[in-house]
Amino acid sequence: MTTKPAAAAARATVYGYPRQGHNRELKKAIEGYWKGRVDAGTLRETAAGLRRSNWQELAEAGIHEVPTGDFSYYDHVLDTSVMVGAVPERHRAAVRADALDGYFAMARGTQDVAPLEMTKWFDTNYHYLVPELGPDTVFTADSGKQVAELKEALALGHTARPVLVGPVTYLLLAKPAPGVAAGFNPLTLLDRLLPVYAEVLADLRAAGAAWVQLDEPALVQDRTPAELNTVARAYRDLGAAADRPKLLIASYFGRLGEALPVLAKSPVEGLAVDFTETGGANLDDLAAVGGLPGKRLVAGVVNGRNIWINDYEKSLATLGTLLGLADRVDVAASCSLLHVPLDATAEREIDQRVARWLAFARQKTREISVLARGLAEGTGAITAELAANRADLASRAGSALTRDPAVRARTAAVTDADGRRSQPYARRTAAQRAHLALPPLPTTTIGSFPQTAELRTARADLRARRIDAAGYEERIKDEIREVLSFQEKAGLDVLVHGEPERNDMVQYFAEQLTGYLATQHGWVQSYGTRYVRPPVLAGDISRPEPMTVRWTTYAQSLTERPVKGMLTGPVTMLAWSFVRDDQPLGDTARQVALALRDEVDDLESAGTSVIQVDEPALRETLPLRAADRPAYLDWATESFRLTTGGVRPDTQIHTHMCYAEFGDIVQAIDDLDADVISLEAARSHMQVAGELAAHGYPREAGPGVYDIHSPRVPSAEETAALLRTGLEAIPAERLWVNPDCGLKTRGWPETRASLENLVAAAREIRAELAAEGS
Repeated sequence: MTTKPAAAAARATVYGYPRQGHNRELKKAIEGYWKGRVDAGTLRETAAGLRRSNWQELAEAGIHEVPTGDFSYYDHVLDTSVMVGAVPERHRAAVRADALDGYFAMARGTQDVAPLEMTKWFDTNYHYLVPELGPDTVFTADSGKQVAELKEALALGHTARPVLVGPVTYLLLAKPAPGVAAGFNPLTLLDRLLPVYAEVLADLRAAGAAWVQLDEPALVQDRTPAELNTVARAYRDLGAAADRPKLLIASYFGRLGEALPVLAKSPVEGLAVDFTETGGANLDDLAAVGGLPGKRLVAGVVNGRNIWINDYEKSLATLGTLLGLADRVDVAASCSLLHVPLDATAEREIDQRVARWLAFARQKTREISVLARGLAEGTGAITAELAANRADLASRAGSALTRDPAVRARTAAVTDADGRRSQPYARRTAAQRAHLALPPLPTTTIGSFPQTAELRTARADLRARRIDAAGYEERIKDEIREVLSFQEKAGLDVLVHGEPERNDMVQYFAEQLTGYLATQHGWVQSYGTRYVRPPVLAGDISRPEPMTVRWTTYAQSLTERPVKGMLTGPVTMLAWSFVRDDQPLGDTARQVALALRDEVDDLESAGTSVIQVDEPALRETLPLRAADRPAYLDWATESFRLTTGGVRPDTQIHTHMCYAEFGDIVQAIDDLDADVISLEAARSHMQVAGELAAHGYPREAGPGVYDIHSPRVPSAEETAALLRTGLEAIPAERLWVNPDCGLKTRGWPETRASLENLVAAAREIRAELAAEGS
């Protein structure tokens, strides 16, 4: 294929870049600040150094226009709330006293003040802080961060484009503030918000911005005619604003659909569109509306969410088609590169036959640059790159590393009966209650306990061979004994072993399954200073040997109380990995489910009576368009049932979900056929309990009463109040008492105090129920 040069030289750009630094310098500096070991000046210097390094890397890779404003101490949506003055009343005094400390208080809370609610950013594993708005909200512009970072980049000689969350997406992501009627629609605040955005845009133009990007990913979701009218009005007004820079409206994560003609007609100068995740729909839709005459089109043709190399010829074909549909076409990733690790060349332990298939953020910027050069100068300018790319793609397509005939034969033999329990829930629950003999409102935790510095040191010592495997296992056993002893003394009813041997709830299993590859430096931000290393799912999946049985049975040998077996479910194993893109996700999920089914069966055979299969990503992976959801939920729920369907009726199956909007998937939660589900509910004030009740959910549930993403310790009284709210929706015989999520990121002092208060609250409510029944 030969591509002629574009009429106007194509530019290479990105929408955002990983924030953490090559050695997670930002995480270390922020956590040092929280602990008092790093002062504010040093933190700001570290952040400024990382921004300079990022821009320099991008420029050296051939990126012509670098983003600014995408860098954040915690979350870019929280930054937007600060930019528009939407600081909740309870945090205003802290923000006035110290802007940085007040910022972190909104994100993490304090002992006296609750943080903002946190939930997933569309269908990714990134979490954002939910804006709290109400009819009395007054917006005021504060462009200080955005202007300062733009000036930094310009002073270094870069062509820079500030990136902001767009006003419509910001309002659509918001929730009514506490105390505001549930029916309040934040979108009604648009007329108040737009002048603030116009003021920020004017400030950025005065600071030297030629273009500003406004991110509107909410427009790839189903939107009502009224919402689309709001979009049209928003960009009509901003487009008409005086003294503004050129506007680039960016969408990503899917098809714009009915929003595309609205944006195409709006008086803005450019659109940025995702051409990687839509099966060609955005390309077809763009042609159908007559293209973007007179506008700039930034074409997202390099996948910003996965780590597989780009197919240059395919991307160039798309770009060639787009040349006839816009005034100029530039090249970008499909979304911010925040969602991928920094540099694949740092992964020296990955099989080199696989490493050639991988592209992290640095490699993706090079891909974007190569494609922009090919588009601008013709394919003759990138002959060597095209040849190397063809060879890499052919290597992957023909590799025996990706296919295991035995796994494929087993998956093909799966029947509907394999995914069904032998008895219905009503009969199972009677058997489980007789077997487990738990009190009303049974207490438990979600799985992990604090990962202490001593545990991390033990893992590092093992890797460095300062201790042998036997010495490491003794340290793990010591930790399990401590965790079990605390839980018994605290009075918890169903115990966990604390997962001291696990580095991560997905990576731990991935390292023991064939078909997965683990990275050493592939860190990706999940929220705040929490970074994860998603494994790479490159081939067919199987389980060579038991993964958790020895530690669960060891913990059970230390107590008479039931100890939960703890597994990560098949959907989450996919969602929190970088998954192969050469076969349907449902096929890969069944392979993972069968491997986990073997583990479930072995746990049960070893005497484990309660087995938890976590699926926190079930809602996160839900397609953004309603029409695409039934097919996804069919294979997602089927894979969970395939994992758990072989156990006896008296074995109790738990699942867990957190930090998502559960109302959209209540039927799917029901379809999992788990005996007990625990869900995040503390920050959302037990919202999910009402959603389960409204659906008529018939099984047992534990809406969380302890927000583990905040360092504050909820009192027994506060916890009891949440339980009373839960009891308004879920009857006592079906209500469990537990935290929102695992305790890995918390310290022991707050964990002990919080769980002791949790048990005290459960006992208080049990006594109240007993008194009512007497």
